[in-house]
Amino acid sequence: MKTRFGIEVLLENKSLLKSFGRRRIGLVCHPGSVNENLQHSLDLLFPKLNVTCAFGPQHGAQGEKQDNMVESEDTQHPIYKIPMYSLYGKVRKPTAQMMDHFDVLIFDLQDIGCRIYTFLTTLLYLQQACELAGKKLIVLDRPNPAGRIIEGLSLEDGWQSFVGAASIPMRHGMTLGEMALYFKETLTPRLDLQVVKMKKYHPRRKHDFGWVPSRPWVNPSPNAANLNMARCFAGTVLFEGTHLSEGRGTTRPLELVGAPDIDILRVLDLMKKKAPQWMRGVLLRTCFFQPTFQKHSGKMCHGFQMHTDYKGFDPSLFRPYRIVALFLKCLREAYPTYEIYRDFSYEYIDGKLPFDSINGGTQLREWIENKNANVADLEKRLRKDEMRWAKFSEKFHLY
Repeated sequence: MKTRFGIEVLLENKSLLKSFGRRRIGLVCHPGSVNENLQHSLDLLFPKLNVTCAFGPQHGAQGEKQDNMVESEDTQHPIYKIPMYSLYGKVRKPTAQMMDHFDVLIFDLQDIGCRIYTFLTTLLYLQQACELAGKKLIVLDRPNPAGRIIEGLSLEDGWQSFVGAASIPMRHGMTLGEMALYFKETLTPRLDLQVVKMKKYHPRRKHDFGWVPSRPWVNPSPNAANLNMARCFAGTVLFEGTHLSEGRGTTRPLELVGAPDIDILRVLDLMKKKAPQWMRGVLLRTCFFQPTFQKHSGKMCHGFQMHTDYKGFDPSLFRPYRIVALFLKCLREAYPTYEIYRDFSYEYIDGKLPFDSINGGTQLREWIENKNANVADLEKRLRKDEMRWAKFSEKFHLY
């Protein structure tokens, strides 16, 4: 039997569909909310249920906002004539007026398994809103394309934000359905929650690497263009808080890094000397690119791209967070005065360096800047956080 995602399991469960009766249904969706034939969840559910509204996360319900940190407006669906509310516009949490439009909320977003990816925070905000309003939330589960591997420092207390929902590592190793169960136990205990599990999903099967190879990839956000990006994102997202280009304005955003004023070979050579064990399981290809917008627009950048799309890729060894941390550590050594960190209002956070907000605290930056701190020091911190989360989160695993 082939893998069935949450939307397909729901549609095959006639008794569950019948139980909704005429209750008003809200749907949280984006372009990746599709079945195996690429039919959208809204089109599938509208004829069967009393769907009265829909909600879109960052980049919009239709994925129309191509750049980062661009807000969406509330609209009306052109065919179904129902309101399409934005959860990344005037508000990031649903208002009381929005909540009045449904009795049951169905959540069906494809995620990529990283704490900073804002769909995870949107899930928590909706759990909190439904708990407060006494409304049922149903999560239709989908794969985590980054698999079960856990990596990264845990978010420090006091650093919660729209890009950091809770004190979990950067790469959490769970599906959104499993994360919903975690949020329920720790933050929304009175929520009426139901998770519709996938069938025949095997996140630990080596040749799948967390994804289902037979399924088409639909961008969950405009710059999540393929599986390679989803696998690299837990590391490359850190570059958003730096003056280095993370590839926005190119055809391979968040898979590569570079800048016009560094010798990438010099930095890579240092990386290989300091921590070759952190660079396994992936190919790093040096390249040149010229972004058409955002950082270093129109300038020739020298950098490298991470490749997991080759026969020798080993997800059990690949650690993108460590690779990026090592790169920045070696960049600081090779260029002691290089201006690494940007300072601007990032995802509605003021007064903190974006790099720290993304990382969920100051520990990583302090390690990069400390001349006396070595690879073993960071590895010890990482393993402590990763092992703690692995032990605690296992009870929420559905697969």
